[in-house]
Amino acid sequence: MSEWPITPQDDGATAGGSGNAANSPKPRRRRLLFWLPVFALVPIGVVFYLGLWRDPRLVPSPLIGKPVPEFSLPPVKGHTLGLSSADLRGQVSLVNFYASWCVACRLEHPFLMKLKQANLVALNGVDYKDPPADAQRWLQRMGDPYGRNGADLNGRVAINWGVYGVPETYVVDTAGRIAFKQIGPITQEILDRKILPLVARLQGKGGDRGR
Repeated sequence: MSEWPITPQDDGATAGGSGNAANSPKPRRRRLLFWLPVFALVPIGVVFYLGLWRDPRLVPSPLIGKPVPEFSLPPVKGHTLGLSSADLRGQVSLVNFYASWCVACRLEHPFLMKLKQANLVALNGVDYKDPPADAQRWLQRMGDPYGRNGADLNGRVAINWGVYGVPETYVVDTAGRIAFKQIGPITQEILDRKILPLVARLQGKGGDRGR
């Protein structure tokens, strides 16, 4: 005698044919419908996972070679000149997106002050999502390197420029086109090897020594 006797329900010998029910089209269809969303979500999950580890500094800006987005910003508190897209035509210039709450902006600020003292290129600022009083105190305490300085209070201009996060700096040519994008703080090496040689070339003052 078997230790575990098989009941009629187990061997599928009942009149209802329960042994064939699991192989009927309906359960198979239900299983397929259950797994379809899972299969659809797998590629999305892979893309999201890879995006978490992708360095945005390695992603080229789609705006390189294109005109700067149209915008007009009021001046930062304590400043007299705001910044607009019209101000970025007619000369080579830099546009630096920054904020008083940004730690990396503090690191790059001395290099912006040196750039102002060297008077090699027009330097403009866009203050990103800053309370006006905080921005004013920042410039008073750290020094003000900007000729023009616009207050992007809601961050809309930064979004249109494709800013990943402050600080970011753009080189703009005389026609108002974006020629270069620096993601992250400016350093002396970046100035010497990338930004200043490009500025000199765009100004017609010599070859691109950094490339």
